[in-house]
Amino acid sequence: MMKIPPVKGTRDFYPEDMAVHNWIVDGWKKVSIRNGFEEYDGPIFEYLQMYQLKSGDEIAEQLFSFKDRGERDLAIRPEITPTLARMVNQKINALPKPIKWFSVPRLCRAERPQKGRLREFFQWNIDIIGEDSVLADAEVILTTVDYLREVGLTPSDVKVKMSSRKLLSTILKKIGVPEEKLNPLYTLLDKKAKIPSEAFSTTLTEQVGGKLAKQIIAFMEIKKVSEVGNLFREEKGSEIDAALNELAMCQSHLEQMGIDEYCVFDPSIVRGLAYYTGIVFEVHDIQGGLRAIGGGGRFDNLLHDFGGPEISATGMGMGDCVLEILLREKGLLDKKIPSRTLDYFILPLAEALLQEAVKLTARLRTLGFKSAFPYKSAGLSKQLKVASEQNTKYCIIIGDEFKAGDIVLKNMSTGQQRNVPIKDFLENPAKVNFR
Repeated sequence: MMKIPPVKGTRDFYPEDMAVHNWIVDGWKKVSIRNGFEEYDGPIFEYLQMYQLKSGDEIAEQLFSFKDRGERDLAIRPEITPTLARMVNQKINALPKPIKWFSVPRLCRAERPQKGRLREFFQWNIDIIGEDSVLADAEVILTTVDYLREVGLTPSDVKVKMSSRKLLSTILKKIGVPEEKLNPLYTLLDKKAKIPSEAFSTTLTEQVGGKLAKQIIAFMEIKKVSEVGNLFREEKGSEIDAALNELAMCQSHLEQMGIDEYCVFDPSIVRGLAYYTGIVFEVHDIQGGLRAIGGGGRFDNLLHDFGGPEISATGMGMGDCVLEILLREKGLLDKKIPSRTLDYFILPLAEALLQEAVKLTARLRTLGFKSAFPYKSAGLSKQLKVASEQNTKYCIIIGDEFKAGDIVLKNMSTGQQRNVPIKDFLENPAKVNFR
């Protein structure tokens, strides 16, 4: 019979892989909750129109879309943000502000699989809705960095590269880029780090002309917020000045939060999606060999675009694929993932004692201990080997002494063992364990 392989771009999670996945997701949830976010989720598929509304008809080529039995056009979710907007809009007047929600959805995108990008993946999303202060942007970055620190990534490993879509759009308009060219230009600028510099320069020149291309490249190579004013001199109160003040204020907040070592200004960070309106950022590994680990920014118009009120919002998304690659490269997973362990393995020395082993195992499980028994009785050495393979802390050996009401408790790490009255043991298993 032909073996059926997994679908390209998906993953099989064997127990050891599931342990890594759970550790990553548990960390996301732990950090979200301690930073004041509440968990939500939505359906795995939505109306196709919802994604077309956000990103246009071309998004259908990047989705797993289908018609249901009622001939309705649906799509498996490629992201959670449209669902967030729909859910918040449905209860916008009843939800206390600011809304601080997080989610860890399974997502699917019909893209070409490559390193760090699969067709099916999990993504951590955090969002703050209903707060227009730049302090909310800083808190999203703080929560992101809080997780990076949690897993052992330092400022020598990763950087949060910050910029401002408001600043970029204002500068592009100021130097003469027409409004209708902005969205396709954002898409190109977002790819700057991914294509050779000569090819980028040529394509940019084709889109906006040589003079504007030089000005745009000069802006994207600036290293400090203070240098922007030298390139584009503006009076106080101008749109450029306001955007620069937002960036400076955000940087000040990040310094007060004690995470400024992780953060740098980088105007080449654009974020290709059109709905960003303010501060944007991406998390990159220092070596630069991987795709962005995560990213986000302010999107003040999205809820309104989905039929809701004009309300401010900012957020971040981080996928598990690139993150896991980086953690493996840094050797952090081996140190963090707990191995499977058993508290007790109950070992009967005769077939007639197997049911007693089952009964004792069931009792220990009700007391909260991880316990197991063999499905068939076997020799002592063979069963001890099975117990050792399962990283068992203690073996409970049931033999001839069981008739007198005793069990043999064996410490698997030291080899020490002793007889223990089963009644005393069940009253408080932990108390009679070896010290």
